[in-house]
Amino acid sequence: MPSTFIEDASAYGQDGFTSSATQLAPLWSRATTKDGRVFRYVQAVADTVAGSVYQSTAPIALHLARTAPIVAVGATSFVFTPGAAGGAANLYGEGYCQVDTTPGNGYTYGVAGHAAITSSVAFTVYLQDPIQVALTASSTVGLVHNPGKNVIVMPTTATAAVAGVAPYIISTAQYGWLQTWGPCSVLINGTPGVGIGVVISATTAGAVDVAAVAAEINTRQVGHMMQVGVSTKNNMVFLRIHP
Repeated sequence: MPSTFIEDASAYGQDGFTSSATQLAPLWSRATTKDGRVFRYVQAVADTVAGSVYQSTAPIALHLARTAPIVAVGATSFVFTPGAAGGAANLYGEGYCQVDTTPGNGYTYGVAGHAAITSSVAFTVYLQDPIQVALTASSTVGLVHNPGKNVIVMPTTATAAVAGVAPYIISTAQYGWLQTWGPCSVLINGTPGVGIGVVISATTAGAVDVAAVAAEINTRQVGHMMQVGVSTKNNMVFLRIHP
């Protein structure tokens, strides 16, 4: 019998503990359980490991801070010239176009889609939102992935923000749910005590470790222990990643 732990799963088209080859909800959709746990809808690069921590796709530096073309107010597409780095069609679909230099500095627009990206070759980006402040050759723009696009196991040196913890196996290139808030079984490194804050482990990929003061300053805290941690085991952590 299929699991129904996601509250009102019919609204999303895909329940918890399910991996789907077809995308059935918008990436990064938020779902909850009756006890208040929070989940986000993602696509996995490879089979996820239950209890491991995952991060979003690393930004591509050569797709950031690029000179903008002249784009009028109200436009819903524009031509973007990347640096020497390619990418798949719709790599930034459901992601974002950011403007980081005036005119238009500080605005963010949803990306509807685009064709495959060829290194250093201009291509058209289609937007979900109309341009609000005209862009000029002085503006610079960048493309950023949706946080739920192509998540990977968190490496010991993070290359993107924490996305969540896999509560079950999502198959390669398929879609499913990561947990981001509330009680969750998580891979532990070391022996953190009850109530101790934990952060991304710097020695074990996909694990959490004790949060020293410096780590709490420089690394986003993942949550705090609900029991005494046992190294290499999965123990209960109260996640505090994305409420």
